[in-house]
Amino acid sequence: MDFRSGPTANNADGNAPAKAERGVSIRWLIGSLALSMLLSSLGTSIANVGLPTLAQVFNASFQLVQWVVLAYLLAITTLIVSVGRLGDMIGRRRLLLSGIMLFTTASIGCSVAPTLAWLIAARALQGLGAAIMMALTMAFVAEAVPKERTGSAMGLLGTMSAIGTAMGPSIGGLLIAGMGWRSLFYINLPLGALAFILAYFYLPADRQNAKAYRSGFDINGTLLLALTLAAYALAVTLGHGSFGLVNLGLLLMAFSIGGVFLLTQSKAESPLIPLAIFRQSTLRAGFIMSALVTTVVMATLVVGPFYLSGALLLDTTHVGLVMSCGPIIAALTGVPAGRLVDRFGAHRMAIAGLVGMAIGTCILPMLPTSFGVPGYIAPLVVITAGYALFQAANNTSVMTHISADQRGVVSGMLNLSRNLGLVTGASVMGAIFALGSSKNDVINAGPDAIATGMRITFAAAAILVFVALAVAATSNGQRNTSEA
Repeated sequence: MDFRSGPTANNADGNAPAKAERGVSIRWLIGSLALSMLLSSLGTSIANVGLPTLAQVFNASFQLVQWVVLAYLLAITTLIVSVGRLGDMIGRRRLLLSGIMLFTTASIGCSVAPTLAWLIAARALQGLGAAIMMALTMAFVAEAVPKERTGSAMGLLGTMSAIGTAMGPSIGGLLIAGMGWRSLFYINLPLGALAFILAYFYLPADRQNAKAYRSGFDINGTLLLALTLAAYALAVTLGHGSFGLVNLGLLLMAFSIGGVFLLTQSKAESPLIPLAIFRQSTLRAGFIMSALVTTVVMATLVVGPFYLSGALLLDTTHVGLVMSCGPIIAALTGVPAGRLVDRFGAHRMAIAGLVGMAIGTCILPMLPTSFGVPGYIAPLVVITAGYALFQAANNTSVMTHISADQRGVVSGMLNLSRNLGLVTGASVMGAIFALGSSKNDVINAGPDAIATGMRITFAAAAILVFVALAVAATSNGQRNTSEA
């Protein structure tokens, strides 16, 4: 393996010192990818806690300040597939280094923003850098990490994503209290510089992929996909839980442009997303299952705070402590889950993770009634640990069943399916919860109404997990038939 670190390249003669140094280089390689994943997930969560402060500083409404978060998420969602494809063409090392640099530079732009519009624009650029990092980290794992360690590496990436998500609000609160809102973005500067240095010295050199390069870049497809995803993301996020004519119009626009996109992809000489990959049962099932289970995970984040405060009558501090159990468990179980995948196989562990999630979603609405807060935490732990195991297994399975010239775009699509599940879960599961509690204003609903909404929401969540289990079983049967 041709790494940029000098000692590794010079001692590639098979002796013990060379193998030891190569192992060290791989560890630093995985470390650089993990740090890139941490940065992108930290950027997602750290700004949320600063929204009230930003509303005061810029004298703006919540609807306007919300775009500080929304611009970042939209940039990731709309561009993640395209940047993955671009990495396949021009070289993943080159593009990842550019992405880290863009993310870090945009963080400087955020920290010095004189106006809200400036801050929102800088956050969109930061989201583009994050999209590059998210799309290419998994592609690099599939390319540069030995196959017997792929599951562990994928588990580590999942751990770092969970740590970034969990640490964001707490670190952000401390930074705002101590140094003001601009410090929310200062933290990215040393982390970004370290990620760039590690990536520069330890990422493997780009190998010119003649096939991907000759095929060209599908600009029309990129624009159509970006418009489709932007319209969908806005349709399910605008309105603060209500679904009006604007949301309906955006949703119809998303489906219409999406249809045009699929038509152009079927006729394009060098499509952004080769539709033939959906004929591979492993990839098709991986994308579908990823969207389904992340929808369920988001349900715990959206419904949980209302249930804990409204039905179990916890104050804000204790709600935060209970809600932090999920990300903590995800962080603790990510690496062990990856090792289980390496040992017992991706498909078997994906099934085990989904079974765990099914058990957790079925018992979550029932146990708190008898056991209170411990009865809520126990199934939440089961759901989160099951998700960590599924995610490590699914990512490993998808990324090890593709050709080298498709790793970037497939990694982007895998991240896209996850993001679409998150935004769908936030909107659809929230709507089911509000409908189940029979209240337009859930905040004023009584404990019994909230408990009813909780049961209905997680009945729907359990159905989604069982659908994912059926997809997993079906895809394995199709794969076994094709191999026979």
